[in-house]
Amino acid sequence: MERFAWQQARSVAEAATLAKRTVAEAMLADPAQPAAADCVVLKAGGIDLLDLMKERLLRPARVVNLREIPGLDGITMNIGTGDTSAGNTGSGNANARSTSATDASAGDASGVRIGALVTLAQLAAHPALRQRYTALADAAASSASPQIRQVATLGGNLLQRPRCWYFRSAAHHCARKGGDHCFAFAGENHYHAVFGQAGCAIVHPSTVATALVALDARVELATAQGTSRTVKLGDFLVGPEIDIRRETDLRAGEVLTAVLLPPASPGARSAFLKQAEKPSFDWSIADVAVVLECASDGRCRRVAVVLGAAAPVPWRARQAEAVLAGQMIDPVAARAAGQAAIVGAAPLPHNAYKLPILAALVRRAVLQAAGTADPEDAR
Repeated sequence: MERFAWQQARSVAEAATLAKRTVAEAMLADPAQPAAADCVVLKAGGIDLLDLMKERLLRPARVVNLREIPGLDGITMNIGTGDTSAGNTGSGNANARSTSATDASAGDASGVRIGALVTLAQLAAHPALRQRYTALADAAASSASPQIRQVATLGGNLLQRPRCWYFRSAAHHCARKGGDHCFAFAGENHYHAVFGQAGCAIVHPSTVATALVALDARVELATAQGTSRTVKLGDFLVGPEIDIRRETDLRAGEVLTAVLLPPASPGARSAFLKQAEKPSFDWSIADVAVVLECASDGRCRRVAVVLGAAAPVPWRARQAEAVLAGQMIDPVAARAAGQAAIVGAAPLPHNAYKLPILAALVRRAVLQAAGTADPEDAR
């Protein structure tokens, strides 16, 4: 790791002013060019940033710490359902209140604002999130190790770069780093994508993103001018068919300040399941988030099924959702959804094993969200 200057940002506007390049842009820049001498990157928890710097994939001249900026480390309940369209300013509803453990029994008529500096440990332990947005709390609890969860932030987790070993290798100039091809297609691809490999076979590195996309979350992005835009997370995360050299729609001069969750319907339940080689802290082989809302007669009236560690972005399993729509949620329907979820997959030579795992996780997550016993658990 090379020498760098350290700076504390005292406001979002100051940080946005300094963020003249995104991390993706900084990694593509030629270190021999004069502009590299003023390469500035922002740091939240710093987990991924430190890895990139140690691997000499990123060589910033200055690191700007965001952890001292007030107002980005809270979870705010009951923010209302007002317009959050692009161009809004400020940090949220003026009538919002900070949540505490007593909010777990609050009504479900309003949404949630989660500051970008909230840690994964805070997400996992928050009682209201665990009750109303269970998939998110469980996804955060299953991410990394307990030590990392105490430091890693929600914003940093969503903005981390891919964990593909070719991308992380300084010896491999892959397409995502400005090269002309993806080494994974003909190489070691055991943990790579089975969907959506448009010239790049990474899987999205954020476990939390799988749950947030299923929950229809939005991200709030602030600029130095005091304006902000909000974007659906599913649109903010960029696949290689759009741009092979970046994973998000974050722009230079922007700071991710919050994640916004829509109101939780009283009848909606969610579930998140993950499969890893070492469940205590390892990266996902596959994970699944399901959000399910059933009518009074037990039939499914709204469902979202999202696959993680399966594609360069969290992958919406539309065919699985179509199988469940209007149906009674029972083991037969759940199994059919699991099989539908893997239709259209294009596994690489070494990762077809992921398909039955994804199908099984979808089946189990659907039943868990429905509160229905899985008969295979009794075997």
